[in-house]
Amino acid sequence: MAIANGEAAMLLVDSEAPVAPEHQQPKDQPAQWQPWQHLKARVGDGWDKPADALDTDCHLMVQVMESWFLVDRETLRTFFGQGFRENALPAANRPIEGVAKDDVYRALKQATGDCKTKAEYGKGEHSFKLLVSIDPAKVIAASPWARRFVDELKKKIDV
Repeated sequence: MAIANGEAAMLLVDSEAPVAPEHQQPKDQPAQWQPWQHLKARVGDGWDKPADALDTDCHLMVQVMESWFLVDRETLRTFFGQGFRENALPAANRPIEGVAKDDVYRALKQATGDCKTKAEYGKGEHSFKLLVSIDPAKVIAASPWARRFVDELKKKIDV
């Protein structure tokens, strides 16, 4: 467990790109996944794992945080209101961790471009309002990395 100022630390960051299959093996043992390897190998990151850190101290969201919004379409519809075009979003059954970040941003822009009560989706204007509104259970059900994060967080809280 990483220690920062005498306390356990966890890192949660966007993966920014698809996570290589070898960094997510075995599939049924998320505690064995290697997020630090992803962050080291990804062009633009090149992060080294801190000496006292474990792989279970590092967690990857999805390519971008907004991917989580895609699993709670009811909240998106309610939040953006009249003019929201859900059919502009990627298929609901598409795994959110595989949706490229440019596709997520483009879909949100198209889905919200004609909304009457809110402006077109903007990261600064809308992202954190939506993040606190979406249903965590839907995110955990749709994202193995989110489930891993919550499971590890629960373990650390119980310690």
